[in-house]
Amino acid sequence: MTVPMGRAGSTVDPASLAAIAAACRDHETLRFDYRTHEGQESVRAAEPYRLIHSGRHWYLLGWDTGRDDWRTYRVDRLSLRTPNGARFVPRDLPDSDLAAYMSRSISSAPYRYQGRFTMHAPAEVVAEHMPATTGTIEPIDERTCVLSSGANDLDELAVWVALMDVDFEVHEPPELVDRIRALSARLATAAAVSSASSVSRLAGSSRAGGSGRPRGTDPGK
Repeated sequence: MTVPMGRAGSTVDPASLAAIAAACRDHETLRFDYRTHEGQESVRAAEPYRLIHSGRHWYLLGWDTGRDDWRTYRVDRLSLRTPNGARFVPRDLPDSDLAAYMSRSISSAPYRYQGRFTMHAPAEVVAEHMPATTGTIEPIDERTCVLSSGANDLDELAVWVALMDVDFEVHEPPELVDRIRALSARLATAAAVSSASSVSRLAGSSRAGGSGRPRGTDPGK
């Protein structure tokens, strides 16, 4: 079964997708080499359950037998080993809304910092600024919503949410508030210095040609 999450994106070898889909259907354990976001490589064994298309990448939701937990794997980072492993008895899925579960897993779980914000705009307006893999949105009312997203760098998280051009409040992580204050002070200083420099240049230009007479004219004549 494939769960769509919207927006067209990258492609993966159709043979790999077909093999994974067949393993999901037949409840056969998959064995594969996997490369993480950080470039670490390992051999995994997982009970495959769903293929999810995020709009940018294909992901596999599976139960990692070595880590004894649910995991999401980017399909373009795995290389299947053959033959498949043993058949398994299907487990209860981690969430009834798999698209929402995958969105949370992809957008926040892999990252060092987990951001949570109240956005002072309707959920549908905030959704226009981001793909499903970037964050999850939960409506509060018709005018506000909660946005959750992750990043490995606080500055990246701060700039990303600020560029949405929507008023917001930070709930977590607490250290993000300090980074936003520091960035705000730096930007305010840069704006003030740039503004003062512009005024100074304009004033100097005005003084240089401020007499109003044509160049080369003798003031005594």
